[in-house]
Amino acid sequence: MHHNDLARTGQMLAETALTLANVNSARFGKLRFLPADGKVDGQPLFVTNLTIGAATHNVVYVVTEHNSIYAYDADSGAALWQISLNGTGETSSADVGCQDLTPEIGITSTPVIDRSRGPHGALYAVAMTTDAGGNVHHRLHAIDLATGAELLGGPTEITATYPGSGAEGSNGILTFTPALHTVRAALTLVNGTIYMGWTAHCMSGNYNGWLMAYSAATLKQTGVLPVTPNGSQGSIWMAGSGMASDGTSIYFIDGNGTFGTNLNPQGFPADGDLGDSFIKLSATPAPVVTDYFAMSDVVAQAAADNDFGSGGAMLLPDQTTSAGTVKHLAVGAGKDNKIYVVDRDNMGKFNPSANNIWQELSGVLAGGIWGSPAYFNNVVYYGGQTDALKALPVTNALLATTPSSQSPTRFPYPGATPAISANGASNGIVWAAENGPVAALHAYDAANLARELYNSNQAGARDQFGPGNKFITPMIANGKVFVGATNGVAVFGLLN
Repeated sequence: MHHNDLARTGQMLAETALTLANVNSARFGKLRFLPADGKVDGQPLFVTNLTIGAATHNVVYVVTEHNSIYAYDADSGAALWQISLNGTGETSSADVGCQDLTPEIGITSTPVIDRSRGPHGALYAVAMTTDAGGNVHHRLHAIDLATGAELLGGPTEITATYPGSGAEGSNGILTFTPALHTVRAALTLVNGTIYMGWTAHCMSGNYNGWLMAYSAATLKQTGVLPVTPNGSQGSIWMAGSGMASDGTSIYFIDGNGTFGTNLNPQGFPADGDLGDSFIKLSATPAPVVTDYFAMSDVVAQAAADNDFGSGGAMLLPDQTTSAGTVKHLAVGAGKDNKIYVVDRDNMGKFNPSANNIWQELSGVLAGGIWGSPAYFNNVVYYGGQTDALKALPVTNALLATTPSSQSPTRFPYPGATPAISANGASNGIVWAAENGPVAALHAYDAANLARELYNSNQAGARDQFGPGNKFITPMIANGKVFVGATNGVAVFGLLN
C-alpha cells in the first residue's frame, strides 16, 4: 500500500541490504529503468515470492495514466505481464486543462494489494476512461497478481447519489458527476473495505468532494459520504497520499470547500459540510463521521485557497506524556506552513476563537506541504515546498519545535514525501525524490539529515532518470529503491 502501512509512516524496517556504509555513489546507483506507456503518478507496489507459471518472483507493479498495469520481476527487470484497463472502444481520458495531470488521466491513485483475495492475490485499482461518445467512466478493478486477469466479477462502474443541496445536487439529491472527478488519494483497504476519496481536476468546477466505500470481496459499493453535502468542493486529494487508519477508524484531510460554522449540540456542522477539515470516520462498510478538527479560521483559509488537505495524514505510535498518560496522536499539515497534532480520541472540532488540539507548530516549516510526513525512531520527517527536509523528534508526546537536523537540499515544488529504510532501529536512511527538469533521488542519514549519503546526480548521467514527476514517493524493498517517473520507474540498488 502507499507509504507501506495503514499509519502511513513510510517505514520499511526489514531492509538488510542497504546501509549507511554502502549507500554512496561508488557502491549504489541506478540499476535499470522499467519502461511504461504513460506517467507513473501512483507509487509502485511490491510483492515477494509470488508464483507465476512455474517460477517464483519478487514482483513490482507499475500503474500509468495511460491506464496500463505492468508486472515486472523486481530482481531482473523482466516484464512478466501488462494489461490495459480501458474498456472496449475506450481510451484514457484527455487532459481537462489541469496542469497537475497532463496530457491524459487514467490510473492516478496508488492501488492497494490484498494477497488473500482470489487464487494469487488481488491488486485493486481505479481507472478513468472516455468512451467513443465522450462519456467519462470510473471503474474499480480487482486484478489477479499473477496473471493480470479481472477478478471478483469486476470491474464495477462507480456511481453515487446522496441527499443534499450541494454543488452536484438537483431536487435534493447529489449525483456524482464522473467527468468532474479524479481519485487522487491512494486507495485504503481496512477490514475488507476499500475506501477511496475524490477530488476535481485542479479543484475546479461545480463539484463536491466524495468519499466512497466498496467491498473488497464483491466490488459492490457499501457506503457513500460527500464531505460537503449542502455546499461545494471539499477535495480529498492529499497530494496522492492514502487515508490513514488504526484499524477502527479512518483519518483523512480534505482541502478547501464549504465548512458549516453553525454547529449542532454535539459540535458538528448542522448542515454536514466539513470542507478543509481533518476528519475521523468509522472503519465500517458504511462509514460515518465520528470526530473532526477544523481550524478556527477555516472559512478564511478555504476562501484563500489555503488548503489544509494539500498534505496527507499520518498516525503516530502510542506516545506517553511526561505525566504518564498514553496519547493516540495524528499529524497533518497543509498550505499554511503549520503542523497540526491532534488527539485521535478528542480531535478538537471547531471553535472560532481557538484551535483546541494537542499541539500546533508555527514557524517550523518554511513552505507549505504538498505530501506526507514519515516516521522513524520517534522522529517525524517533513519535506515542505522550497524547504529543507526536516527531522522533528517526539518527546513526551510533543513534537520538537526546532528541527534536530535538516537536509542541505531545499526541495522545489511540491516538496518531498520521504520514505524510510532501516533494519529494525539501525541503518535508518531517509529517501526523498526531488522534482524538476532533472529529477533526483536523495538519501540521508536518518539520525542526521545534514549528512547526505547519495543523490542520483552525483555520478553524472549514470544514475539520472529524466524529468521529475509530482507527488512521487520512493518505495524501498529487498535492497532496491523504486522511483516513479514520467515514462516508467527508475530502479536503484547496490552496483555489481
